[in-house]
Amino acid sequence: MANSLSSNIDSAQTSSTTGGAAPAKRSALARYAPVVARFLLGAVFFVFGLNGFFNFIPPPPDGVPEGAMKLGAAMAESGYLFPFIKGTEVLCGLLLLSNLFVPLALVVLMPIVLNILAFHLFLAPDGTGMAVVILAVQLYLAWVYRQAFAPLLTARTVAR
Repeated sequence: MANSLSSNIDSAQTSSTTGGAAPAKRSALARYAPVVARFLLGAVFFVFGLNGFFNFIPPPPDGVPEGAMKLGAAMAESGYLFPFIKGTEVLCGLLLLSNLFVPLALVVLMPIVLNILAFHLFLAPDGTGMAVVILAVQLYLAWVYRQAFAPLLTARTVAR
């Protein structure tokens, strides 16, 4: 099933970019950039999601800002929120790395990416550059898989 969905998306992307004609030969960059972007985004979320459980990446040497520390403590004290977010990151990272349900993983990750950006903009500005890069890669992949999102962006639909 996943392979048929993937091939439908690939054929939809090919026909939309070539006007329905036979697929033109794409450059190496056009062919490999989505794969590299998907792999990098998947690796980031898989590794940092696992770090939320196992703490193998040391904290920054100059410390964490007070507001960021309070937010992290509040999420940890809730008992469910931090593990839920990090578990979602691990799962979506695996989906991206394995090239399964990529559009679904991108939809699920978008609120997390926006919160990462807001966190760094307002609470820990040192990481804003990386947050912007993650957002850019996320938006690039959303553009690459835009045909899969077309039904979600329909203003009015009929229930079946």
